[in-house]
Amino acid sequence: MKRSGYRTHTPDYVFIVIVLLLTVFGLVMLTSASSDLARGSFGDSYYYLKHQITNGLIPGIFGFLLALFIPLKYFEKYAVVALIVSIILLILVFTPLGLEKKGSERWLSVGFFSFQPGEIMKLSFILFFASWLGRNQARSKTVTKGLLPFLLFLGVVLGLLVLQPSTTIAVIIFLTAIVMYMTAGARIRFIVATVLLACLAFASLIAITPYRLERVKTFLNSASDPRGATYHISQAKQAIGSGQIDGVGFGKSTTKLKYLPEPIGDSIFAVIAEEFGFVGSVGVLTGFLLFLGRGFGIARRSSDNFSKLAITGFISLIGIQAFINIGAISGLLPLTGVPLPFVSYGGTALAVFLTMSGIIANISKYRR
Repeated sequence: MKRSGYRTHTPDYVFIVIVLLLTVFGLVMLTSASSDLARGSFGDSYYYLKHQITNGLIPGIFGFLLALFIPLKYFEKYAVVALIVSIILLILVFTPLGLEKKGSERWLSVGFFSFQPGEIMKLSFILFFASWLGRNQARSKTVTKGLLPFLLFLGVVLGLLVLQPSTTIAVIIFLTAIVMYMTAGARIRFIVATVLLACLAFASLIAITPYRLERVKTFLNSASDPRGATYHISQAKQAIGSGQIDGVGFGKSTTKLKYLPEPIGDSIFAVIAEEFGFVGSVGVLTGFLLFLGRGFGIARRSSDNFSKLAITGFISLIGIQAFINIGAISGLLPLTGVPLPFVSYGGTALAVFLTMSGIIANISKYRR
């Protein structure tokens, strides 16, 4: 598919290598973080690794390759269909098909496997929003044809996510949408009004739900109850501090054995910091910064508005999620349950991130 003024090249192999390295590193760290937990729970040290490969890596590789070779026009053409399907999937979690885990209805169980529709919504929402804005960027400067439909789309999606509840995914999608809206040229007053409205809604949500309010209180006074409400963040900080400069060594984390909650999920960065120290932590941050830099570079050279907005959305979402995960587990932000992209356990998330990366690599083939 040739585009006016642009030539078809090979995909950006530097970007692909960065994605490959992040994914491989994630599998290696999952092996370390999960081995004792898996052996104690299932009698198989590689139980979680096997699940990550079968439920995340293999579908993700398939999604990456499919996204790399499908003509870009189809992503734009069927973006609205993808959004509608994702909304239906979000609604289905409240039916008997929904699977409740840890007090949240975030999963759908279909036959022998389960998945999170909220993760799929990240992909479909960005494609739809990029298509909607890309076809007519003047929409971003009007109220009736731009701001109000934008708030309606966003409100429906975020409302369904909050009901599950998947509040952190809702926040990540909201922040990503704001970045895309700004990139499309939205008026500053529209951005300010949207952010203020969201802050008001979020503050009200925190005030009326005790567990969300407790997380904020824990963040503001992390030393108040080290054996109770603040236990998770206290153990995470201890793990991070134990790593010092060069870490205790791969596989030698002690906090992951008994003390650190969710060592394979949102706490996996604490395991990385303990085993590889400050050096390893900086290495992980550098990997994500290279991912962001290369991705935004592809966006600047992209062949049309849809491509530019789609890449901006994908890169921003992954960057925002990584920042929230690392910031929360380091005590810089309130604690959340969001996984570290490409690294934490979660098959649906890994498959979606690899598919996003495949679309970015596809777009990278078209440049001046």
